[in-house]
Amino acid sequence: MALYALQDVNRFDAYAQLALDKRLRESRLSPDDRRLATSIFYQAVENRLNIEYVLNAFVNAKPDPAIEDILHIACAQILFMDKIPPHAAVDEAVKQARAIGKDEATGFVNGVLRNLLRAKEGEGLKYPDENEDKVKYLSVKYSVCEVILHRLINAYGVETAEKIVSFRPAERTETIRPNLMKRDFAQFEEYLNKRGWAWKKGVVEGAYLISHAGNLAGDPDFFDGEFSIQGESSMLSAMAVNARPGMTVIDVCAAPGGKSALMCEMMKGTGRVHAWDVHPHRVELLKAMGKRLKLDNLRAAARDASVAKEEFYLSADAVLIDAPCSGVGVMTDKPDLKYRVTDESIASLIDTQKKILKASSQYVKRGGVLVYSTCSILPEENEKQIEAFLFDHPEFKLDLDDRWVPDALKNRFMGGMLSLLPNRDGVEGFFIARMRRVDV
Repeated sequence: MALYALQDVNRFDAYAQLALDKRLRESRLSPDDRRLATSIFYQAVENRLNIEYVLNAFVNAKPDPAIEDILHIACAQILFMDKIPPHAAVDEAVKQARAIGKDEATGFVNGVLRNLLRAKEGEGLKYPDENEDKVKYLSVKYSVCEVILHRLINAYGVETAEKIVSFRPAERTETIRPNLMKRDFAQFEEYLNKRGWAWKKGVVEGAYLISHAGNLAGDPDFFDGEFSIQGESSMLSAMAVNARPGMTVIDVCAAPGGKSALMCEMMKGTGRVHAWDVHPHRVELLKAMGKRLKLDNLRAAARDASVAKEEFYLSADAVLIDAPCSGVGVMTDKPDLKYRVTDESIASLIDTQKKILKASSQYVKRGGVLVYSTCSILPEENEKQIEAFLFDHPEFKLDLDDRWVPDALKNRFMGGMLSLLPNRDGVEGFFIARMRRVDV
């Protein structure tokens, strides 16, 4: 299953989480084997550049793509997992080559991996010299493309950049929150205890970190709308809106809908949350979410956030822009993002963000709120983007009200902007700016 999911990512450009979920749904693995497949898969994806560099020392030419994936799955176990005997990983790789009809490659797979094992157990594996090329060394060691590293170093310096790219959470948890239309926090904690889940409170009020609960997205109570799966930083960007009963809110880049749902619930089912996405199939996700959570005040529609709609001018009490971005702040949760970022893609995203800010800001009523957020930690997508917007739109000012910021994060809130780093703050890397329209 891990191999099939990796092939989907490497050969068909699938997103890691979606590829794995699809393959696991199609399987009949036991819970223990599902966890093992998940661990092997993510080790292979998270450490792709490291594995490629190590393997290059033992192959003379790039192998067939299917064989390359098999080698990556084996190396993930040999190099990064300590509970699987290395020779078992080698034997399984040979069996995999035979199982996909590549009998002629079994000797090659066996030879490459056994040579790698001998080197690992002997003189050690060769990596780039840290003193000769620090960026190359960090790129290979932590499997992050050099484009991201250069930008992180420019923004934060080498030491902090290394802390960011090397960060791995001590424990893998999933963050959920209650459906506020059904339960308050105390009642939800009673519910969690009855379910027998291991949980602890997050930094953000209403966020609960769940350990070893299995596939929460497949849980019957999830389908019944008892809870939502949503990261803490994502929750915060919705909380920055301070949605209240009776308001009109527009979430211009809403799918898959977690922020829209939280705002609907904060409004106690009153008012309107217009949830937009440019892709019709993602709008269907929004509608399905609204049905699952029974959110009568959600209005989902297909709209391009970068193109202004005159009929919505000055109509909203608040507008939320969770802008498309590089995702550099959530590399830990979405490791395939580390290989998709290019200078060209960032330049394109910055242009799109600028267009969305210009178009969507026109919907905010006088005295209303505009919230801009990204799951990036690059200043060019965040602080610099907001500075440029405010220069061109003097009718907006940064709002210094920090009541929506948790006490533990208030020292990260500066001048109306909140910048969060995963390695430092214990939540997803995120940026949130809260602005108010002040023209009269």
